Amino acid sequence: MRSFWQGPLTSLALTGFAALVIQLILGTEAALAALGAALLALLIAHLMRHAMLSRWLRDPDRARMPQGGGVWEETFAALYRMVKRQRKSEADLTERLERFRQAAAAMPDGVVILDPRGVIQWCNPMAEKHFGLDPQHDIGQQITYLVRQPDFAAFLTTPNYREPFVLKGYRSSEQTLSVQLVPYGDEQKLVMSRDVSRWERIEMMRRDFVANVSHELRTPLTVVGGFLETLTDLEGAEPAVVRRSLQLMTEQTQRMQRLVEDLLALTRLESNQRPPAEEQIKMPLLAQSLVADAQHLSRGRHQIALKENSAECLIGAEDELRSAFGNLLSNAVRYTPEGGNIQVRWRVVNGEGIFSVTDAGVGIAPEHIPRLTERFYRIDRSRSRETGGTGLGLAIVKHVLSRHQARLEVQSELGKGSTFSAVFPPGRLAAPALPRSLPADTAHA
Repeated sequence: MRSFWQGPLTSLALTGFAALVIQLILGTEAALAALGAALLALLIAHLMRHAMLSRWLRDPDRARMPQGGGVWEETFAALYRMVKRQRKSEADLTERLERFRQAAAAMPDGVVILDPRGVIQWCNPMAEKHFGLDPQHDIGQQITYLVRQPDFAAFLTTPNYREPFVLKGYRSSEQTLSVQLVPYGDEQKLVMSRDVSRWERIEMMRRDFVANVSHELRTPLTVVGGFLETLTDLEGAEPAVVRRSLQLMTEQTQRMQRLVEDLLALTRLESNQRPPAEEQIKMPLLAQSLVADAQHLSRGRHQIALKENSAECLIGAEDELRSAFGNLLSNAVRYTPEGGNIQVRWRVVNGEGIFSVTDAGVGIAPEHIPRLTERFYRIDRSRSRETGGTGLGLAIVKHVLSRHQARLEVQSELGKGSTFSAVFPPGRLAAPALPRSLPADTAHA
């Protein structure tokens, strides 16, 4: 502070001393004139330095830093040091940004930075390739103007950022992108894309392999099964042991046929990306038909009852839903001890349609319930073999319900049985096709 005031005070002191000398020599008027001229010169000098500083501040450039003397020299020096630090900070920031861009450009995934309005702020070369972007023209454009996919636009506004979005055939019929949305900063978003076409082809090859193997197995199994049935029906010529062996072979052949049929059904569901052909299904009639089929499968070994049968209809693919509901019933028949009760219900609760099957089987431990819909997952493998299950029934149920925006709920208690419920959203229900609900307990065995 002392050095700041030293220069101005020294200048004023010298000016006052000079005015005093002039007064002694030339008189008071001359001294005042000289003092006024000196002060005016100092004011003009300060105004010139101020004008130079104002012009420089409008366009700061270290190379054109104004020069000054006196008190202004210290001010300009401080500004020079500040500008130098700022330039260094800018250089460091630019270097870091360039390293980030180089790293982002080397990433195998596409990266697009969006502002809160969905406007593209930056993208890396892989994102340009995935979405067909041109950074020279597309920066500053709404991404939905460039990627014209209604499902993609809906995905950008979804609050659920955990699940990726699968974008198929956008730029090429053979390309499949997995798109992930990551929020960050002040309502900004990162759109990250990955080409999963290779994995999609591998999955398709796997499904095709299962389908081909199943088709190849179907014919010989049918032939062998036919001959075994013929041999089993022969009387007198074959010893009892041979007849028993033939019977066992027939049972195993039938089991393999069921396995092949379930594999084919599961493959068709997984391969078919199109939504199912929908119609209005008369659920009261379908429920009665399913109970009749379950009675035939049970052969009088269980008490099967249709406890509730609401008149509401269901919108969906009847063949697929019949297969799914039939699997729930056949599982109940297989895993319920002889003489046990099986109850079927079709009802509407809180606007949702619920088709449920309750059995009196051995029940399921809680740790097994989350894995029930996995392929070939069995709680008790020996019991599954005895009952003739393929291990694919609930996997088929899961895929069918997913195609109908429905979900599978399982409630079970060891030793007390289980309830499997297919729950459909309100949009899947239709106005009752019948004037009133059909009576419950219409089917027993």
